[in-house]
Amino acid sequence: MLFLYSNLTVMNQRAYDLKNIRPDFSTTTINNSMSSDERFQNLVLRPIIKFQNDILIEVFKNYVSKHKNVFYDLSLEKRMDYVENAVQKDMKFRNSIKGMIIGLFTVEEYALYIKNSSALNKRMMNIAKDHLLNHIQLFEKPEILTAV
Repeated sequence: MLFLYSNLTVMNQRAYDLKNIRPDFSTTTINNSMSSDERFQNLVLRPIIKFQNDILIEVFKNYVSKHKNVFYDLSLEKRMDYVENAVQKDMKFRNSIKGMIIGLFTVEEYALYIKNSSALNKRMMNIAKDHLLNHIQLFEKPEILTAV
């Protein structure tokens, strides 16, 4: 019985720790008229994606690099299309982003997520895409260092 109790304590500690590292969205309005998906989006997805900001940016930079840096030769409009295409259509990249977000769910949040994962994945990817687009100015061609 002590083993079960200690596992429960560890699980509760993990949930507590995960929720405490997320940015506070105290300005987000939560009300009873919201759908459960919208509530999940505002209470779980947005804080996690904001928390993962730096890694999301680096993962996208790596994605661009792995795809021969063609992104850097595009106009701003085409860059925006490139971001959207990467997030919405490249399943490997999409799954990588999903993993970075889902990995920070509590067990309780994951149980809610799997009940409607298709709709929540759509919300998750739209937020991630918008997040990358809002930071598009950070994606400039890296300087190439040459030996003298």
